[in-house]
Amino acid sequence: MYLALTDEQSFLQEAATAALARCKTVEAARAALDGEPYTDLWPVAVDAGWTGLLVSEDADGVGLGAYEALLILEACGRTLADARLLGHLPATALLEAAGADAERRGALARGERRAALVCPSSGDRPGKVAVALDGSGVAVLDGAVPGVLDADGADVLVVLGRDADGTPVLSVVDAGADGVTVTPKRGYDGSRALANVAFAGARATALTLPADVAPSLGRDLQRALLAAESVGSADGALQMATAYAKDRIAFGRAIGSYQAIKHKLVEMLRLTDGARSLLVATGSAWDAEGREGFTLAANAARTAAADALDYAAPENIFIHGGIGATWEGDAMLYYRRAELSRRLSGGAEAAAATVATALLAG
Repeated sequence: MYLALTDEQSFLQEAATAALARCKTVEAARAALDGEPYTDLWPVAVDAGWTGLLVSEDADGVGLGAYEALLILEACGRTLADARLLGHLPATALLEAAGADAERRGALARGERRAALVCPSSGDRPGKVAVALDGSGVAVLDGAVPGVLDADGADVLVVLGRDADGTPVLSVVDAGADGVTVTPKRGYDGSRALANVAFAGARATALTLPADVAPSLGRDLQRALLAAESVGSADGALQMATAYAKDRIAFGRAIGSYQAIKHKLVEMLRLTDGARSLLVATGSAWDAEGREGFTLAANAARTAAADALDYAAPENIFIHGGIGATWEGDAMLYYRRAELSRRLSGGAEAAAATVATALLAG
């Protein structure tokens, strides 16, 4: 278990914070709501080496672990940045686990190409991909999945579908291949790159995972990354609310001196730190033998982080009073991030159901 950041992790976190501070990401999130293209942060991610975090060094990657990726995503969330890593990193992790050819992994690690993860939805949500294997390593894909993270602009799609027997099948296909349609979708949070992905007889390359790697690894990792980003956003909302509570004077005193405001700020802090502790557990589980407990930890972190951001974002608006509810204030940007984030990657409710299933099975 990580009790403190290593020097390397501290440097990575500080470098990420400094790099994102130069990008005016909050302003970019606001401009995107007015119809302007969101600021392209992919070059920042490439220059910093984030695109190859989970790819081994033999394929020009950095060869780090999930916890380092979580630190990067937490820094992104704090300033409402979206560097298109939520789709890319899980996809590259699956390709790495499946031992995909080094040339493909290298192009993704270097940021020359961008990947996205296409997973079936959970429960009653729409989105399924049927897979037919032809026996020669080719997987024929049919179906559609709405609201895929970072599919808009991706070059490579890593797809988790099911064959006729319901067995999970992992495959990889170019986004521009015949039978693949990627339709951009405007989201409630303008910084997101969402798209509806459809397959109609698309021919993909089937991937084989080691026996100790579950096909759900990509989805679990994506939920962990979303959790880290949500923790960062909750912390950003807390910092914003705290700064305003110190400056805003009412009845001759800073509003932060009133007990009602103190209680809200402390609760924001409690929920955020609680979710952050689960990120630590998630990183530890990734490094454990056989990644034992990773599914449970990742989905628990996703559930707690969504709750933390769901509390922090509206309370930030409340503490700002009338200005917090206006279009001109930035507090509403964190609220938009909270509302959309909770519904991504199958939704926070699906993560909670995964936790319950794992605990009951144990």
